[in-house]
Amino acid sequence: MSARVPVTQLDAAGIDAYDHETDVLIIGYGCAGAAAALEADAAGTEVILLERQSGGGGSSALSGGEMYLGGGTPIQEACGFTDTADAMEQFLLAALGPDADREKVGLYSRDSVAHYQWLVDHGVPFKPSLWDSPTWVPPTDDGLMWMGENAFPFSEIATPAPRGHRVTSDGFGGKVLMAVLSEAVAKTAIAVHTDTAALRLIVEDDRIVGVVARHFNATVTYRARRGVIITTGGFADNKEMLAQHAPQLVGLGVNSDGGDDGRGIVMAQAAGAAVRHMSAGQVGISLVPGMMVRGMIVNDVGQRFINEDVYPGLVGQAALFKHNLAVWVILDEQAYEEIPVDERWGVQPHFVAETLEELEREIGMPEGALQNTVGEYNRFAEHGEDPYFHKSSRWLRPLRSPFAAIDVRRGMAPPEYGDGGTGGGGAEVFTIGGLHTTVDGRVLDLDGDPIPGLFAAGRATSGLHSWGYISGTSLGDGTFFGRRAGVAAAGE
Repeated sequence: MSARVPVTQLDAAGIDAYDHETDVLIIGYGCAGAAAALEADAAGTEVILLERQSGGGGSSALSGGEMYLGGGTPIQEACGFTDTADAMEQFLLAALGPDADREKVGLYSRDSVAHYQWLVDHGVPFKPSLWDSPTWVPPTDDGLMWMGENAFPFSEIATPAPRGHRVTSDGFGGKVLMAVLSEAVAKTAIAVHTDTAALRLIVEDDRIVGVVARHFNATVTYRARRGVIITTGGFADNKEMLAQHAPQLVGLGVNSDGGDDGRGIVMAQAAGAAVRHMSAGQVGISLVPGMMVRGMIVNDVGQRFINEDVYPGLVGQAALFKHNLAVWVILDEQAYEEIPVDERWGVQPHFVAETLEELEREIGMPEGALQNTVGEYNRFAEHGEDPYFHKSSRWLRPLRSPFAAIDVRRGMAPPEYGDGGTGGGGAEVFTIGGLHTTVDGRVLDLDGDPIPGLFAAGRATSGLHSWGYISGTSLGDGTFFGRRAGVAAAGE
């Protein structure tokens, strides 16, 4: 976002005539924008969808394609799992961090089966088969996966069920999701204006009524008779905003299409919008979950700090926010060899040693650090127990020589993120804080009141999350609340 381009709202009194008029104007053509447009169109309103790139997709198209869905979807039932909306809600409230939005989480959980059906009705494919081990993205086309629901402490908070619904694809499902939604948009009367970047909101008598945009070198104005919906993504690509709000994310790789510059958030702030959880971020740590779960992850003084079979994104957040990514995956030869080659993502150990004493010296850990940690781990693993972090007995066994260590700061880019990431610093991140919205996407001001005519959805908002993250709650959140914003704006 350039400081030379004004972001303050423009008074409609200064506009003689608009270049374009519509009922609902949507800014940003990722999954949230597509869903909003489809629902606004289905409600019988005229819709224009703005996209600053030459086509739709955004960061959504570069994702792994997971949707967090549950409550008893046909995919869950076909794989032999019983689930309830209540169990899904309890898990999400525990996993998405303190101050997760209870109203949004509850509604999302209760309407999850219906949302699954909406996606399927629009052509989004899901295969009824389960991938049954920790991973970022299955190397198969399996359509259901665990997201840590069966790991302690979550398994004791809510009845476990796998809820990671992966869009069927021979690679990363995000591109398939956006191709399907884009095809659905193309079958409607929705007008898509590409190569058009929104710059400022237009206000008339305290109501947002349009947008000033740039189409190549021309300035164009849009009037929205019913509402403007911001679905422009987060701000991970804006170094100044990161430094201001989320400094721990500065300098790391970014998971985006390169356009998450926060412009939509700042435009709304200029109109009086409130924001929430702006310091929060998802951390895709550079490790292979299958290696970590068969061994352990430790900090730079050799201490375990988390249950290794929870969702790996939660491991990444703990590693960054509590240990500054100075963490190591420790495993033995058997653990490494148990992982099929196509699931290793090319990762090889940085250090190998016959003894833990040697490995400590190679890493630079205090003498005895790993020896004590592995000794305690092995003592209980002999009996299938982990009294420290309660890792599932499925993954517990004593680690034996030779040993290996992997430095996550020199690892691979997490494969969840497809081709959209820019590597750096052992992790790829994106922001999960943003505009404060209602369950219907209405943007709230600092007094907690809706700003007339202004809506938002997706990563431009503070959605389900606070300081936690589960894969699939970006695409799921974006499409679900994008739909609700589209309906609400159409009804203005």
